[in-house]
Amino acid sequence: MEASKLKSPITKPNMTKSDDIPVGRILSRREIMQIFGTTFLVGSSGFVFGKPAPSIERSVPPCIVRPEQTEGPFFKDIELERSDLRVDPSTGIVFPGLPLHLTFQILRVGSEECVPLPGARVDLWQCDIAGRYSAFRDRGSDLREEKFLRGYQLADEGGMVQFMTIYPGWYRGRTVHIHIKIRTKTEQGKQFEFSSQLYFDDDLTDQVHSNPPYNVRGMRTTRNSNDGIFRRTGKRLVLDLSPGDKGYQATFPVGLDLSSSD
Repeated sequence: MEASKLKSPITKPNMTKSDDIPVGRILSRREIMQIFGTTFLVGSSGFVFGKPAPSIERSVPPCIVRPEQTEGPFFKDIELERSDLRVDPSTGIVFPGLPLHLTFQILRVGSEECVPLPGARVDLWQCDIAGRYSAFRDRGSDLREEKFLRGYQLADEGGMVQFMTIYPGWYRGRTVHIHIKIRTKTEQGKQFEFSSQLYFDDDLTDQVHSNPPYNVRGMRTTRNSNDGIFRRTGKRLVLDLSPGDKGYQATFPVGLDLSSSD
């Protein structure tokens, strides 16, 4: 498949009802204050620990449990460990799009502290600028043998993973988004899985999509405000992007309440 073939509009990928079911919850500020108290200390590693500190008051730590959302119909559990998702390993083609560098910090929310979660597997997958997902077949393309814009990384000792991808395109019925899945084990050895979606500011998306190579598709039909999945808990899943190397970048902490699976 050549990148030039992406210029023509692509039909909507097949959707299923499973892409419209919200699940999970978020940790409220009151719950956080109950766990950590009203004061916090920052350790030498830069992470926040909930210990008594009458003379030092800090903001709520960044390990708030994010809302879980449906994984959608396009998850494929392929063994593709990599950081740069833009290249299709089966063809060597680098998929076009505005560079997007994402850093995730995976943290465990405990009864008294918030700590990094090394070894957690983080999967990321998304559509290309034409609204297509690799590893699946839709009415316009058979992409079952391709693996572009998907892959996973294992969190390092600081709970960090990084991905280089592109600003997503759009398809009918959904606002612009990226999918994420995090898998790890609890202290009791049970499997823990968290799936959600990441979103973008609508004004920024309008700006990005008004320029090549995105503008060949025309105006998108669904925004955050009229996306049923976003409306439920999406405001807490919007990436805070800043200008990066020829594109955008963001760091996104994800706190996991593993006790809910024990």
